[in-house]
Amino acid sequence: MWGRSLDESANAEQPSVPLGVLLADPGLGLTQIAGPAAGDRPVGTVGTTEIEDPTPYLVGGELLLTAGVRLPDDTDGIDTYVRRVVAAGVAALGFGVAPVHAEVPPELVRACDRHRLPLLRLPPATPFVAVGQAAYAAIAKVRNHELREISRAQSALASAAARPDSLRSVLGQLAAHTGSWSVLYDAHGTELLAAGHRPASPHLLHDLAVRTLRQNGGPKAAAIHDPDRGIHLTVHTLPAGTGRTAATTLALGQAATTPPTTVHRQVTGTATVLLALLTSPRHALSTDTRSIGALVRLMLGATPAEVAPTLVPGDPAGGHWTVVHGHCPEEQPATAGPAQLAALAALLDTPYVYVDGPALNALIPCAADAPPRVPARAAEVGWVLGYSAPVPARDLPHARTQAERALRRALAAGTPAAVHGTDPLTVHALIAPADARELARTRFAPLDRAGPPGAAVLLDTLRTWLTLHGSWDRTAAALRIHRNTVRHRLARVADLLDVDVQDPGARMELWFALEWLPGEPDGAPHPRT
Repeated sequence: MWGRSLDESANAEQPSVPLGVLLADPGLGLTQIAGPAAGDRPVGTVGTTEIEDPTPYLVGGELLLTAGVRLPDDTDGIDTYVRRVVAAGVAALGFGVAPVHAEVPPELVRACDRHRLPLLRLPPATPFVAVGQAAYAAIAKVRNHELREISRAQSALASAAARPDSLRSVLGQLAAHTGSWSVLYDAHGTELLAAGHRPASPHLLHDLAVRTLRQNGGPKAAAIHDPDRGIHLTVHTLPAGTGRTAATTLALGQAATTPPTTVHRQVTGTATVLLALLTSPRHALSTDTRSIGALVRLMLGATPAEVAPTLVPGDPAGGHWTVVHGHCPEEQPATAGPAQLAALAALLDTPYVYVDGPALNALIPCAADAPPRVPARAAEVGWVLGYSAPVPARDLPHARTQAERALRRALAAGTPAAVHGTDPLTVHALIAPADARELARTRFAPLDRAGPPGAAVLLDTLRTWLTLHGSWDRTAAALRIHRNTVRHRLARVADLLDVDVQDPGARMELWFALEWLPGEPDGAPHPRT
């Protein structure tokens, strides 16, 4: 495996035309008579020389034309001549027959075969200048085609940047126009968004991105070619903008089965700038006037039901909302960066997302009868999600409880997401809400005498323990406390409530009482998830 900077790769790539294009031109009459088949070998320029050692005047990639005016007479001299031009990077050697030589010298043919240099025979009727004109015309045609491709790709990227899901759309267009798997990484190397066909070894791109992000200095780029796996990897860190720090630096990674072309480099450069703009704090923290107005009204005392219509235009009732609670088991920063928020907003299909460390809260506008749409990639980005049922704005506290319980159920089951479900044929439906609330209030009243850590902590421990089917270890892991602390709290609950928490009947009674604790809006019960 080898690697080099993208600046070196770009400088080494010059406008060129495949040698096969010139060989196929009937007006030139060129014939390859020695060396390996080289129809796809790039020719960047055409040069003419009649000096014994032209290497000081070569830059590489030339089709070098000669009539053999000062070609050495002996075999060793010809071999030295060919060896020198090969070392200088000449793409091919063209030999014009007549008037100096009636035919290509056989010693030159053998030397070109020996050093694997394509040797072309130019017939007497083909002027050297005609070969140069044909080459430059073909190069111009290729360049015009590249410019058209670049223009189309840049137009598609600009349109994608204007979409609501701008980050995902830009990555999708980049992947389509470069034939690559395109990934946006955060400063820690976490995959935020990706588009295109995922390779068999995605960790190779991840490792390159992490190494590139850890380098000091300004914007960085790196490339690696792994011939064993047949994969080409490139990484660009996004240009720094206002408010961008090392902790919020992002990287764009690409994995492809073919090396990047001039078109690919130009398209990637445009996408890199767009992604930098879309993930800058200035862009990510901007808010539309409707959201600003809603925030002002809330701060001045309006209720959610009153401001909801401004957030869901076109529906005088304010529409319905799905509440989402999420938990990320991995370590998360205290606050999410603009790119993380944008990625989560695209994942959940809503701009109303708030992340605080490992906890996520979101509001998704929806229709009254629209079931929650759980994203298929929730597990890939590391979040476990709980969804409420659609509710009007006045019932958001009720939906919040549903989402919390759905999240606990997902964590207990080890699934990426869980959705609140209702079933009218339950025990809860057989009990009057007022009686159920009074039962719960009376049952847990003794916990008010608990002292530290307090009734709320004991109730939360009991609820988690019952949700996890009485598992001490899983409860300790979910609450991030020691298992002995769980046992101590449950023993305190058992003592205050005068109940045996190991008895199945007692557990059932406690579970029902927890489900009906007061606090729901309009006296509504806590339905089960």
